Amino acid sequence: MSRPSTAAHDSTRQTGSLGRDFRVAIVGGGICGLIAAIGLNKSGILVDIFESAPKYGEVGAGVGLGPNAIQAIKELGILDEIIARADQTLSRRGFNFKFGTGDCDFIWSYPTTDDDYGLGIHRAKFLEALAEIIDTTLTTAHFNKRCVSVENSSSRPIIYFADGTTHETDLVLGADGIRSTVRAAVVGEKQAEDSLSFSNTVAYRGLVPTETLRSLGVKTDMVAKPLCWVGDGKHIITFPIKENTVINIVVFVKDFSIPIGSKRLPPSEPWVTRVSPDELRSQFENWGDDPRIIISCLLEPSKWSIHSLNPELKTYVNGRIALMGDAAHGMLPHLGAGAGQAIEDAVLLSQLLGHPLTSSSNIPSVLLAYDRVRVPRATMAQRGSQRSGDIYDGHGESGLTQEGIRKDAEGQWDGVWHHDLGEDMRRAVEWLREEGAFGE
Repeated sequence: MSRPSTAAHDSTRQTGSLGRDFRVAIVGGGICGLIAAIGLNKSGILVDIFESAPKYGEVGAGVGLGPNAIQAIKELGILDEIIARADQTLSRRGFNFKFGTGDCDFIWSYPTTDDDYGLGIHRAKFLEALAEIIDTTLTTAHFNKRCVSVENSSSRPIIYFADGTTHETDLVLGADGIRSTVRAAVVGEKQAEDSLSFSNTVAYRGLVPTETLRSLGVKTDMVAKPLCWVGDGKHIITFPIKENTVINIVVFVKDFSIPIGSKRLPPSEPWVTRVSPDELRSQFENWGDDPRIIISCLLEPSKWSIHSLNPELKTYVNGRIALMGDAAHGMLPHLGAGAGQAIEDAVLLSQLLGHPLTSSSNIPSVLLAYDRVRVPRATMAQRGSQRSGDIYDGHGESGLTQEGIRKDAEGQWDGVWHHDLGEDMRRAVEWLREEGAFGE
């Protein structure tokens, strides 16, 4: 590939504040990319963030952070700043399950421990807080820079942008989401294309004031805990935000008649569209009173075609290039685990790169250590998320009964929420020592 003559900026190697002999380029200025930059800055590492939009921004409303994500953010030392921006304070996580049809009988309340605290926060506020925390003396943000490809090299990879410019660096981190362009540089064009799959699931989203639902006759307590209304081939998730004054509503509908990946959306078809309320209401005519009232309040629902990486990637790294977040393991939203896994990626990778024994010469080995630790865990979350969605849609192993839902969903969050990120770091460093990459 010929190199355009115009460089994105002077990409000659510079030394960070702690004498680091390498510089990192992050493709993608979302939550995952900014958290990685913050972690790298804490170790004095120079960072360039390349974002395709004119400014930092996130698509979507709220994001839920489970206990594992809270612990990772706390380990980075920025939890207080994030909480200050959140709609709510730290609270016990949990979920109530109800049937969506008939009298909407109660099924089960997922048990939690005293340590199972999480946080709900608007994506835009989360990103604003992260942008303010970044050390701008160490991180340079480049906006309107859409990555079209990355050229792998044993010495220094090169990022190519849509405007014809390039950027040469010591290390590329792909945090560019489910539609990642960096992914192809790690697993090849064919696997990158084949792994991005339509999940046969669409989600209708909207926000409704809590008082509106009460005034229209909803009898269910909508603010005590998040709710999952289960049904055959469809389910509804509701949870309170903004100090319980607004209910975030997500309605999932899945086609179980065809295998995942067998249907592809045309390239010109957007993944998110506005649809008629009638399209949504017609699919829930035989549901109970409360869910039908809730759905009737979605006057301008947005319809999301949910994609994931299926089959999962077997590696997230190649030489001096690494994937993080949805670029590495885009998953279905049914465990609310995607953001937490992205944060774990960013924190662990920034800690490994910030280790005193990491240098430009051993970066490929450091990325392999990250890969060894993160691939099994993130893959577990991916598969668990798909399994949970099937359970909520009545297609779990034990079926659409009170006993079946409870049996199948029992313990589904335990492996995701209860995790020792410090142990991951210890395992990775131990492997690097065994391999000789971290010689004293």
